[in-house]
Amino acid sequence: MTNTIKQEIEELGPWFHNIHLPNGIQTAPNHAFGDFPAFKWDKLEPYLPSDLTGWQVLDVGCNAGFYSIELAKKGAQVLAIDVDPHYLRQAKWVAGQFNLQEQIKFQQMQVYDVAHLDQQFDLIWYMGVLYHLRYPLLSLDILTQKLKRLMVFQTLTMPGEEKLDIPENLDINEREKMQQPGWPVMAFIQHRLAGDVTNWWAPNHACIEGMLGSCGLKITQRPDHEIYLCERDETNAMQVHKWNSSEYLSATGQAWYEAVKAKVKNKNRWLSN
Repeated sequence: MTNTIKQEIEELGPWFHNIHLPNGIQTAPNHAFGDFPAFKWDKLEPYLPSDLTGWQVLDVGCNAGFYSIELAKKGAQVLAIDVDPHYLRQAKWVAGQFNLQEQIKFQQMQVYDVAHLDQQFDLIWYMGVLYHLRYPLLSLDILTQKLKRLMVFQTLTMPGEEKLDIPENLDINEREKMQQPGWPVMAFIQHRLAGDVTNWWAPNHACIEGMLGSCGLKITQRPDHEIYLCERDETNAMQVHKWNSSEYLSATGQAWYEAVKAKVKNKNRWLSN
């Protein structure tokens, strides 16, 4: 049995998640980052409820399913999504090793497709994805609209923790202030970072706070470097959804859908008269 599992691990490789299987075998014991992502989970786990029974969880960019497995162990029902079929094959196989197939549903989809899910989630797990996206702020807008309780967010960042008090309005001739340390900025990676052509962005800490706030989230805790725990902030009058919903609906393709629904509704009303 052990040799069979080792052979299946090799056939499913390469692995980015080193997962400790129930029989003690690891999927990537020689990972360049060490025991990844277990060391991140060890920092995060104390900040999460010990019992997630009844929670609906969305794991965005699930990769080989490490976090999905750990959250399912706590009792959660997990929708694990990824764009890469290679990772999804690994994740489905791992879920089978833990007998968690009934608790974890896997689906190949982009984060932007979440806008069209008729579902909300108690917990959204959003780690290691934003900086790979061409449209990062849109992804946060979409996920915020699907969030009920808690988001765990992590992204690659620029160095530094500085944060300025940003004025409510900036005069067009005062743009030099944007060059001050602590102004919210996000570096664009034109070519590659660490050899990866999909690494596009590196926001600073101030930018992360600003983006999360503009989407309607408030940071409640910071368990570790680059990791933020967030909740929805309905008191934030500046969140984009309160004053610019039309752009969001157009960007997600929902404006057309809503227009069609309105036409059908009006037609049905006319026919019933």
